[in-house]
Amino acid sequence: MKYLIKNGTVINEGKIEQQDILLENNLITKIGKDISDASATIIDAADKYIIPGIIDDQVHFREPGLTHKASIYTESKAAIAGGVTSFMEQPNTKPSALTQELLEEKYQIAAQTSLANYTFFMGTSNDNYDEVMKTNFSKVGALKIFMGSSTGNMLVDDEHVLSKIFANINGTVVTHCEDEQSIKRNTEHYKLKFGENIPMNYHPVIRNDEACYISSKLATDLAKKHNTRLHVFHISTEKELSLFTNQIPLKEKRITSEVCVHHLYFDERDYAALGSKIKCNPAIKYKSDKDALLAALLDDRLDVVATDHAPHTLEEKNNAYFNAPAGLPLVQHSLNIMLEFYQQGKISLERIVEKMCHAPADCFRVKNRGYIREGYFADIAIVDMHTSWKVSKENILFKCGWSPLEQHAFTGKVTQTFVNGHLVYNNGIFDESQKGKRLLFTPNT
Repeated sequence: MKYLIKNGTVINEGKIEQQDILLENNLITKIGKDISDASATIIDAADKYIIPGIIDDQVHFREPGLTHKASIYTESKAAIAGGVTSFMEQPNTKPSALTQELLEEKYQIAAQTSLANYTFFMGTSNDNYDEVMKTNFSKVGALKIFMGSSTGNMLVDDEHVLSKIFANINGTVVTHCEDEQSIKRNTEHYKLKFGENIPMNYHPVIRNDEACYISSKLATDLAKKHNTRLHVFHISTEKELSLFTNQIPLKEKRITSEVCVHHLYFDERDYAALGSKIKCNPAIKYKSDKDALLAALLDDRLDVVATDHAPHTLEEKNNAYFNAPAGLPLVQHSLNIMLEFYQQGKISLERIVEKMCHAPADCFRVKNRGYIREGYFADIAIVDMHTSWKVSKENILFKCGWSPLEQHAFTGKVTQTFVNGHLVYNNGIFDESQKGKRLLFTPNT
C-alpha cells in the first residue's frame, strides 16, 4: 500500500514546517512540498502535526506468565493509539528472560501478536553471566540489570558479577538503580511505626533520594571505570542529576539517562487522591524533584522521555502498602502528558519529538527509525492538537482497564498511526492485518 500524507505540519530534527510525505513498501520514499502520486491513498493532515513514531525505551507488557495483567498484543495496541510505534520491553516476566532461549520465546510471541515494533532486553541475575555474554546486540537492544529491588531472581547485588559484566559487555547496559539496603532499613523503620498499613505517601520516604543516588552512583562509577555504554532508567530525584552531563552531544555520551512521564507529572501531593495507583519504583517524589527533572530534561542532562509502563489489575492495586504492587499503566497517554506541558509553556514541540523519538533512537542506535527521513521506516503519528477529550474506562486500551489519569481532560489526540508504512490506527479504528517488526541496532563501538 502506498500513502501520501498531504498538507500536514512536520515536527522533525528541530524544525516545524509544512511538508508532504510519501510512504511505500514500509519506507518513507519522498518528503517535500506539493508531492503528487495518483497511485497513492491520500491522507489529509491539514491543521495537524506529523511526528516520527515514538520509541518507548522502557515498558513491561507482562508476557509470558503475567497475562492477567497485560499482553504484548493488548499493550502494543494501547501504545499505537498513543503514537508509540516501537517499544523496548523488560525481562522481568514469568519466567524471567535470563537465557537466550527464554528471550527468543518473547520475540516469537511478538512476531505473531505485536502491532508495534519491538525489542526485548536480556535479563541479568547473579548467576547467568555466561548466558548474558551470548547476547547478540545487533538484534537485542540492551542488557537490563536490576541494581535494586526486583521481581523474581533478578536482583544483581554481587559486586564481583556487576564488575565482570560492566568490564566485558559489548552492548548497552540499562539499569534500575535503587539501593536495596537503604530501602530495607527504611522499610523496617516505618513498619515499626505503622505496622502493615504504612500510608502510601511514605513510599518516597522509604524509597528515598539517597537510595536512588547510592545505586545510580555505583552504576555510573562502574561505567566510567570500564568505559561501559550505560543508560540509567527512570531518574526520579534532583540528587541524581549531578551524575549526568550536558557538556557533550548525545551521540558521544557513554552514560545517558531517562526520565519517565509520571515523575514529571505527579508529586507527593497526589498520593492523597491516588494512593496505590501511583505507587511505583522508584517512587514518585516531591515537587522540587519534579521541577528539577524537567529542568534537566530541557538542558540535556536527561536524554530520553519514556513511561516504564507497568500495569497491574485494580484488584492487585487496591491493597495495603506491602501487598499493593508497584507500577502504573501509561503507554497510551505519554504523548498527551508531554503535550500538556507544551500547552502550559514548559517545553516546545520540537523538544518533545527530540526526547521521545530522536533521542531513544540515538541512545540505542536503532536502525533507520526515530526520524522522518527518506529511506527510513515509515513509523509516523499524526496529531490533532485541537481535539479535547477525557480519559475514561471506555477509551482505555490497557488490559488492566484503568489509568491514574482517569477523568483528566487532555487537548490533543493521535488520529493516525503508521507502523512500517501500514496505517494500523485511523481515528479509533485498528487494521491489525500487519504486525510490527523486530528492531535492529548498530552495535556500540
